[in-house]
Amino acid sequence: MKRAALFLADGSRFDGIGLGVEGLALGEAVFYTGMTGYEEALTDPSYAGQLLTFTYPMIGNYGISGDVAQFSRACVAGAIMKRICVHPSHHASRAALPDWLNEQHIPTLTEVDTRSITIALREHGTLWAALAVGEHALEDAAARLTDFVRIADTSGLVAGVATKSSHGERDGSGPRVVVLDCGVKRAIIRDLQAAGATVRVLPFNVSQDEILAHDPQAVIISPGPGDPTDLAATVEVLRGLIGKRPMFGVCLGHQLLALACGATTFKLPYGHRGGNQPVKDLLGDHVMVTAHNHGYAVDSKSLPSDLEETMINLNDGTNEGFRHRTLPIAAVQFHPEASPGPFDARYLFSQWLAEVGLR
Repeated sequence: MKRAALFLADGSRFDGIGLGVEGLALGEAVFYTGMTGYEEALTDPSYAGQLLTFTYPMIGNYGISGDVAQFSRACVAGAIMKRICVHPSHHASRAALPDWLNEQHIPTLTEVDTRSITIALREHGTLWAALAVGEHALEDAAARLTDFVRIADTSGLVAGVATKSSHGERDGSGPRVVVLDCGVKRAIIRDLQAAGATVRVLPFNVSQDEILAHDPQAVIISPGPGDPTDLAATVEVLRGLIGKRPMFGVCLGHQLLALACGATTFKLPYGHRGGNQPVKDLLGDHVMVTAHNHGYAVDSKSLPSDLEETMINLNDGTNEGFRHRTLPIAAVQFHPEASPGPFDARYLFSQWLAEVGLR
C-alpha cells in the first residue's frame, strides 16, 4: 500500500492510496462525469496533460478490452478514482484496470474523496495540480507544483499526441477525405470509413499546399487537447482553405474552424467532460445526449454574420455547433463518434458528407 495525494494549486490536498506506479504527475485537474467509458476516456488524446478525476464511485468493473481504446496508449497524465475494481467481470475484458494503468505507467490515486475534489473544481474552476504516489513524490509535490504553475500552459499538448507523418488510404472508391490530426480518436476514422470515405490522416502542422496536394474532397479537423489559440499556424491554414474545400470540425476542430472564420473562444470554468451532455439541434428542433471532452468553447456572441449557430448546450447555453451560411463549412463541439445516446449523434458525419455532395 502506497501513500498518495492530489495537491491543487489553491492549496487543497486530498489523500488516498496509490497504485503500483510511483512518481509525480503534473497537469490540469479535471473531472469526468460518465458512469462508463473509462477506457475511452483514459486513451482519449484530448485528455493529454490532465489529471482525470472520475466522479462515479466505482471504476473498472468491466475491465479493459483494448477494442474501444482511442489511441495506442493511455493519454492522461494521471487518474483519480474513489474505488477501482481489481476483479472485473465482462466477456471482452483482457485486463484489470489497475494492472493496465500500471503497465501504462500512469500514476493513479484511489480511496480518495472524489466528491470533494469535484466540488472544489466546480467552485474554483479547473486548477493546475500535482498527483503524487510514494513518499519521495509526496515530499516534492508542493514545491514542484509551485514551480510548475509559474510556467504551465497547454502549448505542447497537441504535438505530443498528433501523428508525425501522413498515413491512411491513398486510393479508394469513396470520397477523398483528409483528417487534420490534432489528436484524432480511432472512432472518428472508423466512422468516416463506415460512411464510405477514403481517409488520409495528416499532421496538424502541415501547410495548405500539403493538404491540397492530396486533392481532398473534404477536410475534417479533429479533436485534441489544449487551448485552440495555441495553434495559430493551423488556424491560418484553415483560413486559407475557406472556399477551397468543404470543412467539418469536431471539438478542438470546431474551435479552430471558428477562429479561422473570425469568431473567438474562451476557457470554461471547469469544462464539459462526460457522456451525458444534452445538446439541442436548433435546425432539427430535437435534443441529443452527447459525449464531450473540452475545456474551451466558442463564444456565440462572436460568431460573424456569415456563421449560423446550429446547436446549443442545454446545461449552460454554450455553443455546440455552427455552419457557414453560403459555404460547405460546419462544426460541432461534441463527439459524434461516441455513443452515449447511444446513437443520437452518429448520423452527423454521414449527413454532412451528403450535404456537400459526397454521399
